[in-house]
Amino acid sequence: MALCIIEKSALYQRHMVFYLAISLTTLSAGCNDDNSPAVSLTPESALQEATPVVPKNSDKNAYFGDLHVHSSYSFDAFLFGVRAEPDDAYRFAQGAKLNHVGGFEMKLKTPLDFFSVTDHGEMLGHYRAMADPSHALSKHPDARAATQAKTREELQTAFALAKEWISPGPRQGELNDEKVTQSSWAEIIDSANRHNKPGEFTTFIGYEYTTTAGLDNLHRNVIFAGDKAPKAPFSRLDSENPEDLWLWMDWLRDQGIDSLAIPHNSNASNGQMFSLTDSSEKALTKKYSELRMRNEPLVEISQIKGTSETHPDLSPNDRWADFEISPFIIGASRVGDVKGSYIREAYLNGLKLQSERGFDPFRFGVIGSSDSHNASSGGTEDDFFLKIGMLDAEAKNRGSLPKRIAENGQRYYSNTGLVTFGASGLAGVWAEQNTRQAIYRGMRQKETFGTSGTRIKVRFFAGYKLPKLSRNDFISAAYESGVPMGGQLKQTQKEIPEFVVWATRDPKSAPLERVQIIKGWTSDTGLREKVYDVACAIGEPVGPPAYQCPDVAPSVNLENCSWDENVGSSELKTLWQDPDFKHEEQAFYYARVLESPICRWSTWDAIRANVRPRTDQDRTIKPLSGVIPVGDKDILIQERAWSSPIWYQPHSTK
Repeated sequence: MALCIIEKSALYQRHMVFYLAISLTTLSAGCNDDNSPAVSLTPESALQEATPVVPKNSDKNAYFGDLHVHSSYSFDAFLFGVRAEPDDAYRFAQGAKLNHVGGFEMKLKTPLDFFSVTDHGEMLGHYRAMADPSHALSKHPDARAATQAKTREELQTAFALAKEWISPGPRQGELNDEKVTQSSWAEIIDSANRHNKPGEFTTFIGYEYTTTAGLDNLHRNVIFAGDKAPKAPFSRLDSENPEDLWLWMDWLRDQGIDSLAIPHNSNASNGQMFSLTDSSEKALTKKYSELRMRNEPLVEISQIKGTSETHPDLSPNDRWADFEISPFIIGASRVGDVKGSYIREAYLNGLKLQSERGFDPFRFGVIGSSDSHNASSGGTEDDFFLKIGMLDAEAKNRGSLPKRIAENGQRYYSNTGLVTFGASGLAGVWAEQNTRQAIYRGMRQKETFGTSGTRIKVRFFAGYKLPKLSRNDFISAAYESGVPMGGQLKQTQKEIPEFVVWATRDPKSAPLERVQIIKGWTSDTGLREKVYDVACAIGEPVGPPAYQCPDVAPSVNLENCSWDENVGSSELKTLWQDPDFKHEEQAFYYARVLESPICRWSTWDAIRANVRPRTDQDRTIKPLSGVIPVGDKDILIQERAWSSPIWYQPHSTK
């Protein structure tokens, strides 16, 4: 039985009237407002009766998924020619074929374990309605221009219209039809609930809150814990302030609907995602920190539009900091500020705030996801599913093949910036079973990791008396005596903590090359960071002064992109202690696992077209230090995985 709640939130201004449809079996009647149809949800008791008993693994399993996918219900996906629906996306995630608007077939090599369709909350389903001759929105004077664009110029015009309808200005909300939003959202909810198969395949109800500060990306995906959801998503049309989104999520939680928000593409936020001031440009407070951490326990570290771990200008001593940097502000050709845009720097600033003011608003776990607008996912380097429908369906348009070759052999490429996109990423969660409850709990506990699209499994523990790696019951013993990724380790007497990293390769990708631990800490000289190689594929011990594995020459054959399976390891694990550890210094530690090199997707494009791979274009732009020319290293890529951090908290910290 559905309960309709019609209530105006008193927590903040400019908010819509909130309608909730909550499954409650304890109530015998709900409101009967014909103008406020309730979202169709299965009562929780019925779900429990129908749910099979799913075995639990107390040592937990690694589950892979994608929590950032758009279907034709998103205005931009529809604009780019995509017509696939949420049902198509969920079938694709389970292994079914899906046709790309460019005319080729998409199919996963291995089905995913969990998935969420996260269409944009603003104008949800509106372009579908405008394209329907029987719907009133099809009579809008701009309907044809918005929904029937074919050429690049027409697409630019259509996208400009969409920005006018969702951005502050005289046309904001002009096209907004609450009935279309609510009916589209109800269909998305029903699709997620239909495809959820406890023990086999988990779906999450979700959507994207697509706010900006000007053109600066402040987007979040909102993921709901169970089968309950509000009657309509909270979008930028309700408020462009993320703090208002968090207050709305708090309010929903009070009504029994839990959710979490996951920021993405901080790399394109122009320094705004991890700003040291709030939306009113006031200094951050403990109240702000608690509000954010309650609602945003995770952050997306890698996706098609680039990696947000760190940047060469922020981490000049990290040889691997330039991985898949896509520097441009979304929807613009200008380069954004790196300060405030990358996760590692946010972790460091969080340590400083914790030390000086007693709170840390940036204590995120990490995941990866794709941001596919094709109702699919990122795919793999040798089978990249691309991102934006007809716009990047052809290799010449995405910059991997020359648009023309002059008589003198000079090659000219499209200048769209799409070559900076990557075939990424995936979310990894350690959970006892493949169910909504277990995977959501893993996300809340931050026992998560992100990958660049590969299926590396990585475990990360810290403690003072961790068990020996040779023990058969190592995992259960590590849970008992230590803390896993996402946790906090407090100072105990004068003992030096131990860390265990255990990584296993993706059997369908390259072997592992090395395992690293990245440390950030507060010291007398300020905030510091360091990268330690802790396990090497060639088996040599890693020691001072550099703590680096020996370099291994890539084994890739550029005629067919094959690699030598003997160059690398299927598994790397080690117990490590920080050689620079000081009890009084606050710190975070996370693991990074690198595969041996393979061909990048753009190289696969070139080889399949019998063209020399692109090396003559500036692909990675460094806004503070000039330009790094593209070289041979950009032909290849080292896929990787990142664990969530473990934070070390000394007694002296506030």
